[in-house]
Amino acid sequence: FQVNFLSYVALATAALPTLEKNRGALVVVSSLTGRMPTPFTTSYSATKFALDGFFSSLRHELIMQKRDVSVTLCILGLIDTDSALEYTRGKVHISASPAPEAALAIIRGGATRAREVFYPWWLQQLCCLWTLFPSSGNHVLRTFYNYSSP
Repeated sequence: FQVNFLSYVALATAALPTLEKNRGALVVVSSLTGRMPTPFTTSYSATKFALDGFFSSLRHELIMQKRDVSVTLCILGLIDTDSALEYTRGKVHISASPAPEAALAIIRGGATRAREVFYPWWLQQLCCLWTLFPSSGNHVLRTFYNYSSP
């Protein structure tokens, strides 16, 4: 929780006065697990849901207070970093997306002051499916996982 949530809050709080003076941007790297519940990620998912709640609420406050600081929330899927590949090896039936392309999507989103960035692009459709049809979305999500009962 310290790394995936509280550090973001502390850094954003400290940076806000400077960001406001310079029409700055907050770019928050989150995950699909912070938008829809995913199996085997309970603690990580909780921190990412907290990021979404905090920074989406902060975005409203900044707009209402006419403070010119944008908030971009980046929702990433499985990225081919060493740690992500190690953690998911044998657990998911999905290809990891390239880290350099994910980084470019994050940078582009912050530079254009986008409200949200989904990478890869199809995560946005998956999140919409889950929002509109949670049971169907959950069923589709579970098909990506390799799980057999002990």
